[in-house]
Amino acid sequence: MNQPQSTETFQSTNEAASEKSWLDLGVHTFFKIAIISGLIWWIFREEINGIVRQWVTNPSWSHGFLIPLFSLYFLNQSKDEILAIKEAQPSWLVGLPLLLFFLVLYPVNVVMLKFMYGKPLIMIAVVGSVVLFLGGWKILKYAWLPVAYLFFAVPLPGRLYFQLTNPMRQLAAQVATVVLNLVPELEATVQGSTIDVIYKGVLMEPGLDVADACSGMRLLMAFVALGVAMAYLHWRPIWQRLVLLATTVPIAIVCNIIRVTITGFIYILGNPKYAQGIYHDMLGMLMLPLAFVLYGGLAALMENLFIDEDETEEDDIIVRKVSGPSTQE
Repeated sequence: MNQPQSTETFQSTNEAASEKSWLDLGVHTFFKIAIISGLIWWIFREEINGIVRQWVTNPSWSHGFLIPLFSLYFLNQSKDEILAIKEAQPSWLVGLPLLLFFLVLYPVNVVMLKFMYGKPLIMIAVVGSVVLFLGGWKILKYAWLPVAYLFFAVPLPGRLYFQLTNPMRQLAAQVATVVLNLVPELEATVQGSTIDVIYKGVLMEPGLDVADACSGMRLLMAFVALGVAMAYLHWRPIWQRLVLLATTVPIAIVCNIIRVTITGFIYILGNPKYAQGIYHDMLGMLMLPLAFVLYGGLAALMENLFIDEDETEEDDIIVRKVSGPSTQE
């Protein structure tokens, strides 16, 4: 009767003993990582300092501080698989040529091409090339997402950002205008991304400029980064991850529409000073928890509506010990 209990105890003890830790890599491995990290920082120190400066001074990119932490978390999620690799096999045929190519491309871009946005992208490509060169394809299999996720920490060029977000600003202004017109004695019209409002027969000036008030979906990259994190934070089927990734921009648009509409009500029915400045920035930050709730609700909906066959077909196995019939003489 005590045999199953002893077996279960042995299994749990064995599982606890098999738990891996990053400390298993050894001091020499951390010393190599420190040297390589220092070299990368020295080469790209101007880019890194510029990016961090934007994180500090530009509220649109304040989420950048969280991106490296998420990358480390993604890497930690694959800790057991990475540590199970007995010996890394450097990629000399692909990794080394890629690393040399990007290292040469960086000064060429600085001197000749002068594509400013390309400099931080080259830096991320160098990090990925170093991982491939030193760790090989087996390590890159688990490290590609943490490296690629650093892209969300790099501020987009202002001109490109405007071109991407301008149609979304106009859509937000149009939907907010429809909602505002539901208020009695209020007439709202939209021209581009500016909402003109007549409330109780009085024209409110200036108009509600969505381009200035909401800075054009300036948290768009934060919404997309959050959606990617939600898709990979927990294990889920690939199709569910694709759905979450596909809804990143629509959820960002919905949150921005809600933000613009609330700003309009505050501007018209409340005090205009609460629709700008720090109050407006705080309202924008509140959209991130709302997006998190929307992503989480969508993930929960897919998990409850669709159940994998592997989960439903698991049968309980009951083992019974049957003693033979006793004989009497």
